Amino acid sequence: MKIGCPKEIKPQEFRVGMTPNAAREAISHGHDVYMEKNAGTGAGFADADYTAVGAKILDTAAEVFAKADMIVKVKEPQAVERKMLREGQILFTYLHLAPDPDQTHDLLKSGATCIAYETVTDRNGGLPLLAPMSEVAGRLAPQVGAWTLQKANGGRGVLLGGVPGVSPARVLVIGGGVVGTHAAKIAAGMGADVTVLDRSIPRLRYLDDVFGGTFKNAYANEGNTAELARQADMIIGAVLIPGAAAPKLISKAQLKDLKPGAALVDVAIDQGGCFETSKATTHQDPIYEVDGIMHYCVANMPGAVARTSTLALGNATMPFMLALADKGWKQACADDVHLLNGLNVHAGKLTYAAVGQALNLPTVNAADVLK
Repeated sequence: MKIGCPKEIKPQEFRVGMTPNAAREAISHGHDVYMEKNAGTGAGFADADYTAVGAKILDTAAEVFAKADMIVKVKEPQAVERKMLREGQILFTYLHLAPDPDQTHDLLKSGATCIAYETVTDRNGGLPLLAPMSEVAGRLAPQVGAWTLQKANGGRGVLLGGVPGVSPARVLVIGGGVVGTHAAKIAAGMGADVTVLDRSIPRLRYLDDVFGGTFKNAYANEGNTAELARQADMIIGAVLIPGAAAPKLISKAQLKDLKPGAALVDVAIDQGGCFETSKATTHQDPIYEVDGIMHYCVANMPGAVARTSTLALGNATMPFMLALADKGWKQACADDVHLLNGLNVHAGKLTYAAVGQALNLPTVNAADVLK
């Protein structure tokens, strides 16, 4: 198979879809790899690193899209990239379609087969291709939140860990999954007073057993959320419903009850955000203020630490990428129901129910397109 990896063009996105090691593995399996010129430089990989393992460098994204049977990326294809997709081509990347009707309609129109990292599953019910970026984003969230809290940035002017004689900041993490757990660990490590909210009693038991001395937890209902939000200097939104739009957990009306200059960090912004006042921002212009509350809603947070993120993502995606290339998408998905769960669009049909529900579009069963 001819595998193509273009340079990411989303603002301030420095990750790359294939590492040199991934290219080496694909080539050793008998496939051809085509990289766009300078695709890996933002993550610290030179073109020479790719040519050294046998990949070919092409000057433009248009050449990569024209040449490749499968496109491997990081972020969802931008409008100009979507125009280059063609019928029968495989797209393997993050899509996050539920809050993005324009992208969804373009992908349907393209006739391509689009497999989303964020809905591929594993035997434990996890999301193995989302998990590494969730870990990165979770660990980044307290760091960027602490920056947002600085007075010069419009925040409360509160140091996360406090100092002797001065109480630390209070951090509320809504969601006790991968993002929330990593966010809580880092925030607590920075000295903050941290509470994690979740609706799963087994998950709360796990957090208490493993981290009971590090941070607190509480059951996520409207009353607890509202009370703890009022006390918080920073709120990290870390709730995900796989493939679907994120639920709104803090309303605009609630902002008046929060501490002036409090920081909201919305890690769920890729799925539409879990605060009612969230809107996607960039690394170049990451924060904005609504009713005295500072919002950090960068839609590609892991892009800030591009090398770490690229290596972590590459480790997770490589086995699936090789399966798609070795077997073709149809056989690979037939052999692995977890990869099939990643199929969101095929030949003009939407194959992921949660996206159809979010966008009010008809869907077909993914298994039916294998017949």
